[in-house]
Amino acid sequence: MSIDYSHFEVCAVPMSTIQASLFKAKCLALLDQVAETKESIVITKRGKPVAKLTPIDTGEPIMGSVTFATKEEQDVFSTGEAWDVEV
Repeated sequence: MSIDYSHFEVCAVPMSTIQASLFKAKCLALLDQVAETKESIVITKRGKPVAKLTPIDTGEPIMGSVTFATKEEQDVFSTGEAWDVEV
């Protein structure tokens, strides 16, 4: 079974493509390029897409990004209501 990719539309963001044989020869340089440009590269085999090299989204660190308005731990983790819980 083969998949016909001809009817798929290209994404709004242009994406580079490279043949698998060239990717193999230039892998390390392409990794550096993707890390620097933040642009993905589609790897093709016999003209059909088989993989995509995509940069990691490092974003901002999550740890330490929350500031509580109170210093009492009891206030932070409480709804202020008593709960009737059976264990």
